[in-house]
Amino acid sequence: MNFLHGPELVLAFGFPGGMEMFVVMGVILLLFGSARLPSLMRNLGRSAVEFKKGVQGIEEDIDQAASDTSSDASSEASSEPSSETEETTE
Repeated sequence: MNFLHGPELVLAFGFPGGMEMFVVMGVILLLFGSARLPSLMRNLGRSAVEFKKGVQGIEEDIDQAASDTSSDASSEASSEPSSETEETTE
């Protein structure tokens, strides 16, 4: 099996633990510095909120389109005359 990509990699090595998280946080602190770190986190939080709003808007559009389609289908079915009433008796 090839464990070089995909979800198998996470399952093979497990989720990052406490020590790994401290190392990652230390690298981030070294890269961005303590002065820029609060603004970086603030911007990251704002972008996450905007992303969630966008996803919610798309979900609402899909739900609205689905309800419009189902209401259009039911109104077309009720407005079409049945074949029994249109048949002429000979």
